Amino acid sequence: MSLIVQKYGGTSVGTVERIQAVAEKVAASHGSGNQLVVAVSAMSGETNRLIGLANAIDDQPSQREMDVLVSTGEQVTIALLCIALQKLGVGARSYTGSQVCILTDNAHGKARIREIDSHRIEADLNAGLVVVVAGFQGSDESGNITTLGRGGSDTTAVALAAALKADECQIYTDVDGVYTTDPRVVPEARRLEKITFEEMLEMASQGSKILQIRSVEFAGKYNVPLRVMSSFEEGPGTLITLEDEDQMEKPVVSGIAFNREEAKLTIRGIPDQPGVAFKVLGAISAANIEIDVIVQNVAKDNSATITFTVHRSDLARAEGLLNEIAADLGGQEVNSDSAIAKVSIVGVGMRSHAGVAAQMFEALSKEGINIQLITTSEIKITVVIEERYLELAVRALHSGFGLEGEGTEEL
Repeated sequence: MSLIVQKYGGTSVGTVERIQAVAEKVAASHGSGNQLVVAVSAMSGETNRLIGLANAIDDQPSQREMDVLVSTGEQVTIALLCIALQKLGVGARSYTGSQVCILTDNAHGKARIREIDSHRIEADLNAGLVVVVAGFQGSDESGNITTLGRGGSDTTAVALAAALKADECQIYTDVDGVYTTDPRVVPEARRLEKITFEEMLEMASQGSKILQIRSVEFAGKYNVPLRVMSSFEEGPGTLITLEDEDQMEKPVVSGIAFNREEAKLTIRGIPDQPGVAFKVLGAISAANIEIDVIVQNVAKDNSATITFTVHRSDLARAEGLLNEIAADLGGQEVNSDSAIAKVSIVGVGMRSHAGVAAQMFEALSKEGINIQLITTSEIKITVVIEERYLELAVRALHSGFGLEGEGTEEL
């Protein structure tokens, strides 16, 4: 008997018919002897509908009340799924995040899980029930409902799997696994049989939308085997796990990630002295704006230039702050550019191969694509380019590193 946590996203439970199909899948797994905990999202489009209702009243509603509102979407799904399971003759019980004691901090809209009391779930599992839990939500120490941010149901599922020491956490979505890149951009992209936590984390952080970054971090921290699978068709999906040390020879590059939602900001003519970078970037971070790629240069006149990227939706706010900072520091000018994109190559094999960056730059050069910014880690190289060249760059890199081919690839 295996203990499995399954998660079904909004498209997987988007209609009553889809919920009934999920119930049949859950019932089949339960019938084969598995203990099952199922985390579900709200029905597709429901969260946006609820947000729209609130915004029709107030365009800046209270975050606490927004959490109370949007958490109701998952409450509908857990009840419907349990009703569908019970009709199939499968004992099932639903729980909201607060009922199952998912304790979070009090950061409404983006709360983080502190602990989970698994006793109630374990008792139901031992009684032969399927436990259905509302994803995306919990409650703080004061009993306030909290939500984990967009995609938070993935994190709920992984956290439940960690707390219960599950054998596997299966993330069911509308794709059948993790691909070398987005097949909509590169039709020759291949599904991967395996990928490491490190690689998946880099892919997610650089634009791959398959899994929420926090869920991958959580899985890696607690060594929860993750499997990405399709809820619409049968198949093994992609297993995300620790690096297999027995496989000495690995592909240099596992995949190509990209993100269109980037914007670039530059502040020029600021003093080149200790503490200035903190004054610039610290003020942006303090406004809860995430900074990604950062480059600093020093001119001959000992003035400094700092360039960094933010999410495109944060550009206007970040630019306003940067203008204030420039005035305070005596900066010469502030420039912004929203027509950029980020492209990354990712692979644990890069640790043991030299010349990967040169190969990447050569592939882009052959297509006449200029690189604006570069940042690297042990298993990733990221470049910022003009957005209009994004798909060309992805195709060039996918081909340049030999990622095409039929079938799947084991990493």
